[in-house]
Amino acid sequence: MIDRFSISSPDFENHGLIPERFTCEGSDINPEIHIHYTPPGTKSLVLIMDDPDASSGGVFIHWLVWNIPPDTKVIKRKELPPGAVEGFTSFEKNGYGGPCPKPGKIHRYDFKLYALGRMLDLPPSSRVQDLEREIHAHLVGKADQFLGKYKRESVLY
Repeated sequence: MIDRFSISSPDFENHGLIPERFTCEGSDINPEIHIHYTPPGTKSLVLIMDDPDASSGGVFIHWLVWNIPPDTKVIKRKELPPGAVEGFTSFEKNGYGGPCPKPGKIHRYDFKLYALGRMLDLPPSSRVQDLEREIHAHLVGKADQFLGKYKRESVLY
């Protein structure tokens, strides 16, 4: 039994390879996320998935979700918990965008989960900077980081 604030996925192990179905080369759906031991005083949860190895030189945002109810134990594939809001990602759209790095180099994908002491009043057009300000102001706890990896193979013509 897990007795600390953390996340996991039945779809891949921590530091393991993300299956293709969750990437731009597959169905591009979010993996199932399990939430363990939410801290007391939590009013909402925030999930951020990003790629710190992005070739643009910055961090590439793949998924932003906030106002996840604190009693949520599972975020299912292709579903959001009731009341949860998805923000604007580096793909210039709302919603999940799976790993899609340039071929050849393995990239890391961080899944970060935060417990907040309030629900957030942010519009879906909000970006990671807006969300990080709210996290900083209302943080109750941060889950152990969960990391996946993905590498696109070179395309031969």
